Amino acid sequence: MKVNIYYGGRGLIDDPTLFVINKMQEVLEELHVAVERYNLYEMKNSITTLPKTLKDADGIILASTVEWYGIGGFMTQFLDACFLYGDKERISKIYMCPVVMSTTYGERDGKLTLSTAWEILGGLPCSGICGYIADTVSLELNDGYAKIIDKKAENMYRVINQKLSSFPASNQAVKQMVSFTKNMDLTPQESEQLSQYAADDEYVQKQKEDIQELASYFKDMIGSQDLDSKEDTYIKDFQNHFKPQAGFKAIYKITISEKKKTLILQVNNAELKCFYGTVDKADVEIEMSEATMNDILFARMTFQRGFMGGSMKMKGDFKILRTLDQIFTFMDSAI
Repeated sequence: MKVNIYYGGRGLIDDPTLFVINKMQEVLEELHVAVERYNLYEMKNSITTLPKTLKDADGIILASTVEWYGIGGFMTQFLDACFLYGDKERISKIYMCPVVMSTTYGERDGKLTLSTAWEILGGLPCSGICGYIADTVSLELNDGYAKIIDKKAENMYRVINQKLSSFPASNQAVKQMVSFTKNMDLTPQESEQLSQYAADDEYVQKQKEDIQELASYFKDMIGSQDLDSKEDTYIKDFQNHFKPQAGFKAIYKITISEKKKTLILQVNNAELKCFYGTVDKADVEIEMSEATMNDILFARMTFQRGFMGGSMKMKGDFKILRTLDQIFTFMDSAI
């Protein structure tokens, strides 16, 4: 028979939980039980790999100390790892004895938390120990307390040795009916390997960086598609609202500050060439924001008013700039 002890406290000298599990370990070893201790505070970076240590265990002791509220982070992290990476079929055959001592209020709640968590995982319950101990010395010197601990250890041995059955737990039944948790369809071996990856900080960090890089790539791709769509819309807007004037020729160069491309408008009498690119020389060069361009296209503003109001910068012949509002009739379409 083998029993594993998982201690979730901080390892302080005056921790009453340490005295209890040390005493239980002595009793179990006298009964020729192989006992292995795992101090979770010493295994901060490898807690996610501990579910694999349940493979050869017939029973376990989950021990924690309530110092201010709850069973503590190390024990919670271990239970999370059992849920995510543990072999549920193997857990269903393992008896668990909870040990929760407190130096403040909450030992009964802590014991209930461990029992409930193990039952939800599918494991088998044993009667546990909980108590409030203000002074560890009083615990060590009290023979009555020592007898209680001895009896609990012996009872755990009998339960495991005789493989005693227990009534089904309602929280397990309810969990099966209402839980919407998506379980990964992994073998125990795959779950164990996954837990090792999760415990590798460098691997996890690399995965996060890769995910961030992929997210950025797809975001840029989608943004590029949206940008191309908007640019095509701008070209169509100018083409659809072109109202040529006889004898008028001009080249306009429009730069939108948020974009990397420049819109060229080449007007030659009734002919309009509208494209993104460059020209050697333009009669008018305009720089504006995307918001200003949208205001003009939706007839909320004219080119002339945008320049006068400071919404755009212009270089070139102001008379040719004014002609933009005459040959592109956005205002008429709004009416």
